[in-house]
Parts: sequence; structure tokens; C-alpha cells
Amino acid sequence: MKIKFDNVDQYIASFPKDIQKLLQQVRSTIRKSAPEAKEIISYGMPAFNFKGNLVFFAAFKNHIGFYPTSSGIEAFKKELSIYKGAKGSVQFPLDKPLPIKLISKIVKFRVMENLEKAKTKK
Repeated sequence: MKIKFDNVDQYIASFPKDIQKLLQQVRSTIRKSAPEAKEIISYGMPAFNFKGNLVFFAAFKNHIGFYPTSSGIEAFKKELSIYKGAKGSVQFPLDKPLPIKLISKIVKFRVMENLEKAKTKK
């Protein structure tokens, strides 16, 4: 049975301490990079919303998954090329330091992208 989380604190608390620390690093990096974004649980994982979906993240057996949409991956393709990933996701291995500066740059890019989209909708 899949656990349903009501908030990000519950999600993070469900992992061992070492993984909690990594998840908190990702969370605080996103918060600093997008202070106006709203923290939610979406698709069973932590997500941030700012004028639409911003980014998601989640813990897995061997990696932290980071989901900045396909445009976020494409814009940082070169820097992300050392990691496993797919069209809209990247896997940061648990046995390597998290690329905090890169995560921050990607989040800031996504904020600007969502602001631009919101402008064109008006």
C-alpha cells in the first residue's frame, strides 16, 4: 500500500536520517531560489508551485530524483549530462554530493520561465 502524505514534512520524515538530510538540502535550496513558491505534495512527492508547476523532487533507493520539467532539463543539458535522467528528470546519486548550485540555477530558470508564461497568458 502506498503511503499518502499530507505535507512535505511527513514525506521527508518517512526516510532514514541520511536521506532526510539530502531531501532537506534540496528543499531549502528550492525555497531560497523561489521564495514565493508554494510547497505542496503532488503525485505523492514534494513539489513547488509558482504560477504553475515549478519543480518536484523525491527520494529513491539509489538517488534523489529532481523534476524541473523538460525545459529545465534542456536548458541545463550540458551540466546535467553527467547524471542519469530522462526528458523531464534527473537522478542525483546518493553516494555523491548534491549539485546545490546547479539545482538553484535550474529553479531560478523555471521561476523566470513561469513568469514569462504568466505574462503571455494575460
